[in-house]
Amino acid sequence: MAEKDKFKYRVEIQQMMFVSGETGEPSPETTGIIEEIVRGQVIEMLLQCTQLAARRGSRSISTDDLIFLIRHDKAKVSRLRTYLSWKDVRKTAKDQDPAGGGAAADPSELMDEVAGSGAAPAGPQMMMKQKKTKIGLPWEVASYFSESAPEREDDEDEDEVEANAATLQRLKNADERTRHMTKDEYVHWSECRQASFTFRKAKRFREWAGFGTVTEAKPNDDIVDILGFLTFEIVQTLTEEALKVKEQEDKLKASNAGRESRKRKREQFLFHAQESRTPIEARHVAEAFRRLQAPKPKSRAMRNFSGGVMKTRLSLV
Repeated sequence: MAEKDKFKYRVEIQQMMFVSGETGEPSPETTGIIEEIVRGQVIEMLLQCTQLAARRGSRSISTDDLIFLIRHDKAKVSRLRTYLSWKDVRKTAKDQDPAGGGAAADPSELMDEVAGSGAAPAGPQMMMKQKKTKIGLPWEVASYFSESAPEREDDEDEDEVEANAATLQRLKNADERTRHMTKDEYVHWSECRQASFTFRKAKRFREWAGFGTVTEAKPNDDIVDILGFLTFEIVQTLTEEALKVKEQEDKLKASNAGRESRKRKREQFLFHAQESRTPIEARHVAEAFRRLQAPKPKSRAMRNFSGGVMKTRLSLV
């Protein structure tokens, strides 16, 4: 009963893992460790945002504080800005035509463009005529000036170029995963893409993430929406890295089997072909998280390449 109360997002995590390339049914231990990692990441983000807000002399965190934490991941920042832009377009369409079906939709629809489908969010024609707002960030050079240069249609900055490359890779991955699906399987895959920690679960998410305990102020809906976007990204990154870990493990097993006799090798190959379809396990997720937490070369250089045990803060996935 305690375990049931502890883990609240097993179904959503299973769906996110399926979209991310996991074709098997992961065990409760696997989804449980992912949920713990995601919760730890959310708490860490809220703590760091609270510290940033305190430096500004504010008790409430802002969306800029949250985006600032991932500012070094240009592709992710660009996808998030696109998500927020389309969200603003939907809100504007709803305000202008409350009865015209421009109501806010599932965040997963808004994430379709940034999460891999490449299609602009569906909506009424009036909404599509809206100009997509460019989300400005206070630490960008352009924010230092009162006037900005007019934008050109063909103007792309480095962040957009990097984000486009990442989006193309996601499109390629999604195409590979759905290439041989039947119609029913693809419908199920599309439904799984709508999995979210936050959509229509805001109250449960606030309690689960420790809002009011980790941070004093109550974060607004935009903060919750951004955290919903980032939690999906965390599960996807963990799943993809865990699949790489499992693939390396399977190759090592096949390599060891190759030292046996030809008959033994053939039997082991057949066994391996079946084993390769088993889902990733908790140990694969733990190793994936360890790899994602490994210090970057730059951080080692800042310590003058010194070794030994050193306490480091939790890195954001």
